[in-house]
Amino acid sequence: MSEEKEVWFGTPSQIVNAGTFVFMGILFWLVIPLFIILWKWLEVKNIKYELTTERLRTRYGVLNRKTDEIELYRVRDYKYEQPFFLRLFSLGNIILETSDKSHPHLTLKAIPDGENLRETIRTHVERCRTDKKVREVDFE
Repeated sequence: MSEEKEVWFGTPSQIVNAGTFVFMGILFWLVIPLFIILWKWLEVKNIKYELTTERLRTRYGVLNRKTDEIELYRVRDYKYEQPFFLRLFSLGNIILETSDKSHPHLTLKAIPDGENLRETIRTHVERCRTDKKVREVDFE
């Protein structure tokens, strides 16, 4: 078995907060919207995605930090979506459906070059399944 190595590291784009920033920016003179803008910015800034050869880690939280991990062999399906607004900035969302009980759906939001990342994830999922001799079986 090979050693686990980091393949990709990234964060979502702050563009996901654009609507909040504009709306709260209009009301900036009330002062409280400035704190809301700061909080929203910190929330996105503190989301970190790390893809290794064996798992996908998500670290998040401003005051309290949490780390979620999904073993790659548990990923069942991959989707890439580019809503119009994100397409304007060459960003997209990667949606993973997994057999993990705590995270059956995982979305990596506003990722640059998401199509290539989705393919990278797929490649490592298949390699991980082969190494661990894991097969996905669907019952209907």
